Amino acid sequence: MNVYDTVNKLAQEIKESQEYKDFKQAKDIISNIPEYKEKIAEFEKLRYEEQITRIQEGKIDEEKLKKVQEIYKEIIEITEVKNYFDTELKFNILLGDVNKIISDAVKDLV
Repeated sequence: MNVYDTVNKLAQEIKESQEYKDFKQAKDIISNIPEYKEKIAEFEKLRYEEQITRIQEGKIDEEKLKKVQEIYKEIIEITEVKNYFDTELKFNILLGDVNKIISDAVKDLV
């Protein structure tokens, strides 16, 4: 078996994983509720802006951080949104673990 066959098999197994299925289902639910989709997009935009400010300026913008926290507190009360974030995290952990395993296997070259 060559590397491409293996990686294609891995990709298929990821798509068949519970983490993938749960996240896809949560994402589909959010996609069908425009209000929730907009709230998540607003939260992610503000979180991204706050992180960029922190990286570029080397300091925390307390106002932006407070706004991010307020929006998060508000939207995490919505069951579908909380499920979306929970399943997204689990899926990202899966991808991170796979990436770490691959990276560890070739760390002597990089």
